[in-house]
Amino acid sequence: MAVARRTSRDIRSESRLVVMRALLAAGESTRNELADETGLSPGTVSTIVGDLLKGGIVVETGLISGNIGRPTTGLRMDPDRGRIVGVYADVEEAYFEAIVFDAALGELARIEVQADVRLDDADEIIDRIVSTLDAALERAKANCVDVLGVGLLLPGGMQRPVKAAAAVPNAIWLHLDRLRDRLGLPVVVDNPLKAIATGELWVGAGRRYANLVTVNLGIGVGAGIVQDGTVMRGASNTAGEWGHTLLAFEGRQCQCGRKGCVEAYVGAAGIQQTLAEIDPDHPLASAGLRECVLGLAAAVANGSPDPAAAATIERTAHYLGAALADLVAVINPEAIILNGWMAEAFDRMLPTIRQRVLDDSPGEAAVGLVIEDHVVGGLIGIAAVTLERFLRDIGLVTTKTLPAL
Repeated sequence: MAVARRTSRDIRSESRLVVMRALLAAGESTRNELADETGLSPGTVSTIVGDLLKGGIVVETGLISGNIGRPTTGLRMDPDRGRIVGVYADVEEAYFEAIVFDAALGELARIEVQADVRLDDADEIIDRIVSTLDAALERAKANCVDVLGVGLLLPGGMQRPVKAAAAVPNAIWLHLDRLRDRLGLPVVVDNPLKAIATGELWVGAGRRYANLVTVNLGIGVGAGIVQDGTVMRGASNTAGEWGHTLLAFEGRQCQCGRKGCVEAYVGAAGIQQTLAEIDPDHPLASAGLRECVLGLAAAVANGSPDPAAAATIERTAHYLGAALADLVAVINPEAIILNGWMAEAFDRMLPTIRQRVLDDSPGEAAVGLVIEDHVVGGLIGIAAVTLERFLRDIGLVTTKTLPAL
């Protein structure tokens, strides 16, 4: 397969995204300030701003008086260009959430729905997604005609959509053609790893670092990888399954079927197994996974005399640090951002994690590396993915690194 060349059009496209992210971060700015912030030439920024004004993405806010020189025209992203809806569907837990954003990624309304029965039919799942989205739009006082696109956030791996008659609740992506027909709107689907990494580019650490890794920590673990300001997706959109790389040869059994995966040691079930190995009779060793992890974190944070909890947290920090060192060896990022519901539990582990990464990384790969915890939600991430898709649809972005739908 021939490697696609980056054209001048692609470079202009990338520069538009850089300018938009800088403008989103500033709230309001000027052409000269954007040039200073992005490092692009004033002429390039002026041309890009003209493109964004023509596309209705950016609006002028009037003259801004400075301390020196003539007043200059202010700019901001136009929140009223339309609405973007991010929808999270956790089919296994029968949990659905939707947030309506304006076109500047400002949150307008949020809806959360927990079904009281298991949803075993694809049509039931589609009905719940549609009703959750409709309720969020109603709360935001918005109509479907206002919607630029819908982003659907789905846990787990992604596969190319196909026609399928069978109802497969945990693979609703097989029925996205039916969902799109029901909505009558542009739909883009992504998994949390890619969405969170995109969210970091737009509203998080991606504003400071062009090369970073977002590590999602929860029941499962994975990584969203950003290189040179672009989210890595891989040949089939499955890049980032770091949780299923090898940490220990012939080690613990992982739910994926392999032995010794990172997830089997730093995922929630792996942490509980570590506790059970240290103290089989500890009450948290038989608790629910969330209760166990959060309970261990609370015990350490409160300084309670719980040696098993402290030993579990310490050992897990070493597991995570060693696994992150492998990422550093391969990716050489500027920053690693710990995300997900377990990130807070790892907060007190950061010194140990950092030291283990420094000790285990080859050469100077980890010199200057930043490791921090940060929470950029998956839904604002999928909204950013959807905004990028809309920009591509109207010809302002040419990137090939977006999901296929």
